[in-house]
Formats: sequence, C-alpha cells, structure tokens
Amino acid sequence: MLPALDDAAVGQWCRAAVEALSDSRSRLDDLNVFPVPDGDTGTNLLHTAEGALAALESAEAHEPAWAVMARGAVLAARGNSGTILAQLLRGLADQLADQPPADGPALAGALRKAAEGSYAAVADPEEGTFLTVARAAGEGAVTAVDERRTTLADVVRAAADGARAALDRTPGQLAVLREAGVVDAGGAGLCLVLDALVRTVTGVQPVRPALDGPDRHRRRHGHEHAPHQPPPGPGSEVQYLLADTDEAAVARLHQRLAALGDSLVVVGVDTPTGREWNVHVHVSDVGAAIEAGIEAGRPHRISVTPLAPVPPPAPVAGLRAVVAAVHSDGLAELFRAEGARVLVCGPGGITEDDFVDEIVASGAQEVVVLPNDVGLLPDASRAATRAREAGREIGVVPTRSPVQGLAAVAVTDPGRRFGDDVIAMAEAAAATRWAEVTVADQEALTSAGRCHPGDVLGSAEGDVVVIGAEPSAVACDLLDRLLSAGGEMATLVVGTDTGLGDTVCGHLSSAHPTIEVVRYDGGPSSLPLQIGVE
Repeated sequence: MLPALDDAAVGQWCRAAVEALSDSRSRLDDLNVFPVPDGDTGTNLLHTAEGALAALESAEAHEPAWAVMARGAVLAARGNSGTILAQLLRGLADQLADQPPADGPALAGALRKAAEGSYAAVADPEEGTFLTVARAAGEGAVTAVDERRTTLADVVRAAADGARAALDRTPGQLAVLREAGVVDAGGAGLCLVLDALVRTVTGVQPVRPALDGPDRHRRRHGHEHAPHQPPPGPGSEVQYLLADTDEAAVARLHQRLAALGDSLVVVGVDTPTGREWNVHVHVSDVGAAIEAGIEAGRPHRISVTPLAPVPPPAPVAGLRAVVAAVHSDGLAELFRAEGARVLVCGPGGITEDDFVDEIVASGAQEVVVLPNDVGLLPDASRAATRAREAGREIGVVPTRSPVQGLAAVAVTDPGRRFGDDVIAMAEAAAATRWAEVTVADQEALTSAGRCHPGDVLGSAEGDVVVIGAEPSAVACDLLDRLLSAGGEMATLVVGTDTGLGDTVCGHLSSAHPTIEVVRYDGGPSSLPLQIGVE
C-alpha cells in the first residue's frame, strides 16, 4: 500500500486509467446523451488519457510527472468530457507538481481545488455531469481528512466512493439523463479513473455495480420509453489548440465563443515552447469559431465534427467549388489558375448578395468561401448562412489577406471529405502570417507612431509596425521582422511597381538565403506589396 504518490506512482495510475477506460469505452459511449447523444464520450476520454500516458513515456527524467501528465492530457484532449478531464489533471498538477510526493491530505486539497478549477473552465456548468462527480470526489477526500482518516489509501477510497455516489444521483439532477434512463457518461468515466487510482494505491480494485447501458437501466427501473434525442438542426463540435497568444486574448476568445455556441471549455497548459490552450465549443457557425481563434492567436490541430448525422445531399453538377474575393484582375487570374471562382471588387465593393449570387452560380452543393479581406468577413458569413438555408453546405475560411487565401486554396483536395477539406484550408491560412506595404492617405496615430500623408506603412496582421519614406526600405524591414519569428516560405504579391518586387526578392536572397520565395505580380495598385510567411 502506497503512503504517497511519487512520480512512479503517477505513471502507474495513468496506465491503470488508460486500461480501465479502454475496457469500458463502448459502455461509456452507449451512456452518452449529454450534452449531445453522439456516442463518443468513452472514446474521447480514452484518447485524452492515452495522450497523458504518451507524454509520460516520452518525458525527460527531470520533469515532474504531474506536470507532464497534465500537459499530455490537455494537448490530446478530445470532446467535452475529455477536455474537462484534462482540466482536472491540470488542476492537480498546479497543486502537486514540484512538491514532495502527495500524501493523503495533500491529495485531498488538490482534488478539491482541481474540481473548482474545472467548474471555472466551463462556460455554463451543469449539475448532474462530470463536474458534479469531480466536486463530490474532492469533497469526499477532504471529509475523510477532516475525520482524521488521513492515509493516502483512506483518501483515495473516500474520493472514489464519493464520486460513485454522486454518479448514481446524476439522473435526478439532469432531465436528459432521467429521460434516457442513464447516468452521466463523463462522470462514469471519471469514476473509472478514480477507481484506477484506488487500485494503484491499495493494490485492490474496488467492487462496483456494472455501468448500465440505457436498455438495461430501463428494464431495471421500469422505463420503456425511447432514449432522449436532440431536436434536429445544424451544429458542429469545433476544437483546436491555440498557441502564440496571452491571457487577455484568451479571455476575449472565451467571451466571443460563449456568444456563438455552448459546451465551451478552454484549458491552458505550459509547454516547452510556451503556453497553449485547448479550445472546445459546439456552434452552428464553424467559420466564426475558427475566425475567433485566428484573432486570438494561432489555432492548429483544428477538428470539426457534426453533432448530428446529416443525410447526404442530392447530387448537383459541380459538386464542390471555391469562391474567392479579390481586389485586382491579376489576383483574379492567380485564383482562377488554382481552380477557384472569383469575385473581383469593383468601385462599389463586394456585398453579401454578391457572395450569395456567386455561390448559387457555382452550381455546387459544397462551397468554400475565401473573403481574403478583414472587411469582407461579415458579408461572407451572412451569405453562407443564407446559402445553408437553401440546402447547400458552406464553409467560410476566414482569410484576411489574399496570401492567406492562396495558402488555403493550394491545399484543397476535392477527394477529401468536405469538412476535412475546410479544416485543411483553415489550418493553412492560420499558419500564414500576413503583412502589407501601403501608402498613408491621411495623418493618423498608429502603433508605430504618427504617420502623415505619403508615408509608407508596413503592417503585420493589421497593425502598423514600420513607417518610412521608401517602399523598398519599409518592405525589407517588414520582412526581417516577420522572419525573425521563424518561417520557411515567403509569398509576395507585388502591385504595379515590379521594381519593388525585384528589390525585395534580392534582399531575401542575400539576407535570408534559406527562405523559399514565391512571387506573384498583378496585385492591386493600392497595395504595393502583400506578404505571407509560412
């Protein structure tokens, strides 16, 4: 019997948890009716725990096991319950990493604080769920210590017993569980993880009643009605990792995603390259959720999963199309060469109706829209909503510059499932940092200082970072700043001044010889140079 949890014991617990979740994955999937009955809670919990174990098995010897396990779980977390489990493990790590091996009182306090942190990570916490079971585990552990049952074995048994008692009460707390005749699937998974902890500490597996699936539960309790099903309607689970950001940007992201959808969980963890967040939300507007991530930082490992089965569309001529908005005939030719349909911005700009008309004119059932301009994102999103109401499947990749659009269209593959293709394009766009060289037409105060009419401005991701008199000097300075953060390829879209393109290409060749350069002429006259760095 273990007196405390050292690094070796943490690893043993993680392996035992993976084994328990693997054995019960299908039963947990069958229990899954909340927040949506998509039958994947067991699979998601197992994937999250496997990520924690993989991190432990590949970690450096000097790294605390609690921190490594939490990092692996957060970076691998999948689904609503998986992300909350990762948050719980991160909460334990916050209390126990870099501390002496955890005895009973230390673990009890950490469990309670970790449960509190899990509630805080969920935008709209519900009782009768994983969170309720986690809180009961923490309370059971603390009560044991208060009653002077302070050995590690006493504490882990009290936590596991408290969790299982709370799990049995979940149908009385959440109507959807009561109607389906099941306990909460995420909470049931947590009970398995805590029972694995009991087995690790005591060497004895707790004896529990089997987890009932809905059919057996209804037979035992006299319920013969069909399990709860959600009302029909659109919706997708969007999840991604977010890097290159900060707490303030994540707070703004949290507010925006909370307004867009539900089942929002945002969990952060420190990694060797900086802090990253795992973002999970259920939304009807996938593009807006990804756009919010791009505004907050650098989203990657983006996944989009429909929340309800969608019947296959009737065949339509030209099954899939890409619609790209551009600001010059030269850019139009570039996108047409990549197989895209184009909307060229005229004196009156591009409107929501223009996007709708082009989507309809494509004759395609599946359409990807590339706005390629910050100002066109709202019109593109509204047009997509209208087109979806007419029965088409639309994905808006929130490209803010033509260079991001070119990166997106370069990876499109009509042979992929449509959702996967949209994800690949969104990831390519998000991985492309964009910048522009423009000429000021009025006096203004910028983030780089005050500019005057005629000044040359170099902006990165929409913020002015260089002010100068000569376009070539500003462009080279801007590229040096962008590439100082890393990059393998620079894409240049040159306006009417081809000499500027020659100068910039020469600078890249001499100052950054390892960078691959792709140059396109024919950009709009109003933008001497547009830059993308991947």
